Amino acid sequence: MKETHAKAEGSLNAGKTALVVIDLQEGIAFRPGLAPYSGEQVIEKAAGLVDAFTEVGAFVVLVRVSFADGKDMLRPNLDVELPNTPTPVGWNSIVPALANAKNTHLVTKRQWGAFYGTDLDLQLRRRGIDTIVLCGISTSIGVDTTARDAYQHGYQLVFAEDAMTASTREEHDYVCKTIFPRIGRIRTSEEVALMLG
Repeated sequence: MKETHAKAEGSLNAGKTALVVIDLQEGIAFRPGLAPYSGEQVIEKAAGLVDAFTEVGAFVVLVRVSFADGKDMLRPNLDVELPNTPTPVGWNSIVPALANAKNTHLVTKRQWGAFYGTDLDLQLRRRGIDTIVLCGISTSIGVDTTARDAYQHGYQLVFAEDAMTASTREEHDYVCKTIFPRIGRIRTSEEVALMLG
């Protein structure tokens, strides 16, 4: 999806806006075959957003999915059989480009969305945040589920389209063209940075 706006419409109040980065961790961001953007491209854009938000003192949240002992994993009955591959050590570590970012809050989730069973909503509300900029992997899973939850919690949403990707271009494009325009605004990472002022 390459629809962009000639200029960033509106502005973002740094004191009331948070950047929420979904699952940019070793075992997810470096998987081959991501589309329409590679994991490396998404990391580069997300790192730029983290820098822009940090520079103006805005709240940055890094979200990762991880499990304590495997017993806290969801185990739904499925129509498809998922591959049972061993989990490599360090798969849940935040990618190096973001791991040492200063003044970030780390949220560990146990399912697709970043709200259920975490302190994300509490941390945002106690800081008076009403707007969330979302990016990460995967557009159609972690980002989408978190976005829908944020919408239902009453947050304003902005999506950094070029700082997220999915397993296929079709998944990414479907969510960006069908779901996200109904619950928020879609911008490029450069436009988001301009909206911060």
